[in-house]
Amino acid sequence: MKDLRIVFMGTPHFSVTMLKTLVEKNYTIVGVITAPDKPAGRGRKLNESAVKRYAKEAGLPILQPTNLKSEDFIEELKALKANLQIVVAFRMLPKVVWQMPKYGTFNLHASLLPNYRGAAPINWAIINGETKTGVSTFFIDEKIDTGEMILQKEIAIEPDENAGSLHDKLMYNGSKLVLKTVEAIKEGKAKTTPQIENKDIKTAYKLNKNNCKIDWNKSITEIYNKIRGLSPYPAAWCELLNNSETLDIKIYEAKKEIAQHHYQTGLILSTKKTLKVAVKEGYIEILELKLPGKKLMDTKSLLNGYNFKNDAEMR
Repeated sequence: MKDLRIVFMGTPHFSVTMLKTLVEKNYTIVGVITAPDKPAGRGRKLNESAVKRYAKEAGLPILQPTNLKSEDFIEELKALKANLQIVVAFRMLPKVVWQMPKYGTFNLHASLLPNYRGAAPINWAIINGETKTGVSTFFIDEKIDTGEMILQKEIAIEPDENAGSLHDKLMYNGSKLVLKTVEAIKEGKAKTTPQIENKDIKTAYKLNKNNCKIDWNKSITEIYNKIRGLSPYPAAWCELLNNSETLDIKIYEAKKEIAQHHYQTGLILSTKKTLKVAVKEGYIEILELKLPGKKLMDTKSLLNGYNFKNDAEMR
């Protein structure tokens, strides 16, 4: 039985659940590494990461390095005398950091590796129409998300699930997998298996404005999957052409309706209560959206004060 001294590295809300689980199970957390505070909002007030806020509440030592290779940070990290490091949604670590502890550094990744290595695995699994995903723990090596796997847990993706609800399911299951992995390391029973490389591995590319834009010429299912795969964040978007103005709008919730019609792709069909966009195999009905400078609203609220011309379209 190993006596573990753990350094935990993470930044967003997703990571907090794993750290909290370890604290509640009375593991020794000798340090928490998280992102530096960032200015946010109109007042540019410094905003602390979710992990930092929890670590402060729990009375844990906190380090917020700007440079993971700096001599000062390396010395501070060594001084913690950790023998295991756990990474959940942090940054790529330099070798000098991940190889430091005796029992290694393991990462939790929100996919069934080797598929969906990269920055946005939850989003891309839904965008690509997967019916299952999961969480994986692996020991970090020199590349991104390629290290030897320790444990995996498979999770179903429901047909109408969005990235927000899947995020929460993976967060809950991820905390259990992290705990199981730590217990295996503590007991000296952690077994690893190399990731199998093949040409069909799917990548979780970083999301940007270009790959979040809706292409209304795609199939109805591809459009629907993109909307739910990017909801609630960062949200799928497109251009709305109406009454000689062009607006970039975000779509948060929609449903698909398979039907035959004669309308051109992208044409908007609106009533007092509904807003539909004609696509190849039917219609995408928009349920929640956001116009520039406005709050997120349901379609019925929008239609109370916004009129669509007969030739209005989405592009």
